[in-house]
Amino acid sequence: MDMIPSQHNCLLSSELRRKLDYKEGKKEDGHLVVEIMRRRFSPALITNKSWESFHFVGHQIKITEATDCYGAVVWPSALVLCYFLETNSKQYSLVDKNVIEIGAGTGLVSIVASLLGAYVTATDLPEVLGNLQYNILQNTKMKCKHQPQVKELSWGVDLEKNFPWSSCQFDYIMAADVVYYHPFLDELLLTFDHLCKDNTVILWAMRFRLDKENQFVGRFQELFDLEVLSDFPSLNITLYKAMRKSRKEV
Repeated sequence: MDMIPSQHNCLLSSELRRKLDYKEGKKEDGHLVVEIMRRRFSPALITNKSWESFHFVGHQIKITEATDCYGAVVWPSALVLCYFLETNSKQYSLVDKNVIEIGAGTGLVSIVASLLGAYVTATDLPEVLGNLQYNILQNTKMKCKHQPQVKELSWGVDLEKNFPWSSCQFDYIMAADVVYYHPFLDELLLTFDHLCKDNTVILWAMRFRLDKENQFVGRFQELFDLEVLSDFPSLNITLYKAMRKSRKEV
């Protein structure tokens, strides 16, 4: 059936508004994105090790990277989350809070959370742990109130054995860019569900790339109440706060 003119115009107007809102959002977030990205400093000299320097919480943080896996590179979502933690340290105080980061990668978010006074457990796959441990030790030793721990966590695997639900009490779960094109989204959701208590706050920075990310957000919202804290259209990154839905709602 042909669309009548009023319907057609309505759809055009809606699409036009969406595009205009997106362009306006990119303009508005420009200055903030510049401020966030200024926290990253690339070395002037090329060395045999790939590394970058970051400045958060009054500290220079030197991160060693690798190009052979996703988990050994600092992605923009991590900078967005670190900037939020630093600039919202009163509202979201991490002092003496129990924090776990999933998919910690190079450890930047865990390092910043540690410098802000948290008890931090940084987790990732076995092949990433060596570099993660190195970065965390180099940047937190004798600088933090609580020395962070590094622990293996393969999403969905031996969760109860390695992180017993009855004894794991995390105030915050941190995640930066953990949703991308990989076959473990079901396991990731299971991991969020296992680690999260009723009063746990999830802070999750996500870069949207494909429809698969949108689908994951929809499934995530079946278990968790989701709130947008910040949106960066120019980076395709959204920073979320989430908490578990009431058991009666699920």
